[in-house]
Amino acid sequence: MSSGTESDYAKYWIDWFLEIKGNEYFCEVDEDYILDRFNLTGLSQEVPQFYAEALDMITDNLDEEALTDKVREQIEKAARHLYGLIHARFVITTRGLAKMLDKYKKADFGRCPRVLCHQQALLPVGLSDIPLTKTVKLYCPRCEDIYNPKSSRHAAIDGAYFGTSFPHMLFQVHPSYMPPKSFERYEPRIFGFKIHAIAEQHRWQDRARQEFNEKLKDDDEKDQA
Repeated sequence: MSSGTESDYAKYWIDWFLEIKGNEYFCEVDEDYILDRFNLTGLSQEVPQFYAEALDMITDNLDEEALTDKVREQIEKAARHLYGLIHARFVITTRGLAKMLDKYKKADFGRCPRVLCHQQALLPVGLSDIPLTKTVKLYCPRCEDIYNPKSSRHAAIDGAYFGTSFPHMLFQVHPSYMPPKSFERYEPRIFGFKIHAIAEQHRWQDRARQEFNEKLKDDDEKDQA
């Protein structure tokens, strides 16, 4: 790593990080984005120890020869956390959304386990934007439900590294990739007859959905008036 151009430096640690098993959900944050300190505003408060060293490690500018193994491990832990926080900001930029869209098109995040969603590709989503509070979940844009990742490695990732807005922002920017909603439902039957209580619940859900859509339509008409 002693040789290489400045444009090469930011790739080494990030490439290593992305190749670790369990980090497949992450995309590569562009070097220019990391080097623009405006994009990192406030992150030093989220990484109170070894922030500068962690940033140097991410950008391959850290002199590791003088570090003890213990200190290096602490800096590496801080670097992983810092990269996750930077990642959450990057994936809602135009460039970040494009990179995550490529992963979505390849179903890198997995497919919906719901049979009636017909193998719909998933997207990672956080249930909180506050770090260290909730782990990442997988959002299905067809049934609009969330699921736990199958892999224990993925299930341990901090949801704040993706944020609560990411999947919805992606479809706002790239609406052509939004799949049609799934209105199909499995209907339990006994000897071919629908179970009354569940059938009634489905009718209530359909009425609630219709009323909600009508309300949205009325609100849109009022806004246009």
